[in-house]
Amino acid sequence: MTIDERLDANSVEVSKDGTTTTLTLSRPAKLNSLDSGIVEELLSALEVCRGDGTRLVVFRGAGKGFSGGFDFTGLEEQTEGDLALRFLRVEALLQAVHYAPFVTMALVHGPCFGAAADLVASCTHRIAAPGARFRMPGLRFGVVLGTRRLAEVIGRDNARDVLSKSKILEANEALRIGFLTGIAEQDNWPQLVTEATEAASILSASRLERVLQLTNDDRRDSDLAELARSVMEPGLKTRISDYIASMKKK
Repeated sequence: MTIDERLDANSVEVSKDGTTTTLTLSRPAKLNSLDSGIVEELLSALEVCRGDGTRLVVFRGAGKGFSGGFDFTGLEEQTEGDLALRFLRVEALLQAVHYAPFVTMALVHGPCFGAAADLVASCTHRIAAPGARFRMPGLRFGVVLGTRRLAEVIGRDNARDVLSKSKILEANEALRIGFLTGIAEQDNWPQLVTEATEAASILSASRLERVLQLTNDDRRDSDLAELARSVMEPGLKTRISDYIASMKKK
């Protein structure tokens, strides 16, 4: 079954070139924010990639930026259970990327906030255009999403600094602390994808998967448990509403 047969891709554009699959977040009017639909489409696409010979998955964003993160549109109509489930499905997506049997690459331009920044942190290669900027504010409203993965990528002290201050990372700072693996103008991205595709094809698929497994500590259960505890704490919806209101005042 092909990707096209599995997906009604309203929010994710899927293209495959040899062993490289590109997944483009395509909700530009909403800054490619992660609603439940786009998360499920990405999960479905990644599942297809596991069986179609893909060696490299590339994530991109359409429009003026990579993604604004978790989509809070219609917050008033959602129950706390709805919100909790959506966060759990985002974590399922992050784990599908982080523990994928193929190499992953994020190509980021413009803003990349919240859960979208966690998506980038889950990737093998993390490349940004010079003007990209990142922010992970989840702990401002008490949601523990991707914290350990971030600490693995940038180190404990840097993670504590970034998360406790909910600070915006400009591309140069993100590269300095290891959140990014490179900075490149968008015109140079095709060459980087070509190089990554070639590198991902050196080993057999089974050996590549083994290398990726052995270089990742498997913390899926504990990460999911920490997230579940944070979203099950009463008042999730109120905490999010208060956070959104505080951001509007700035």
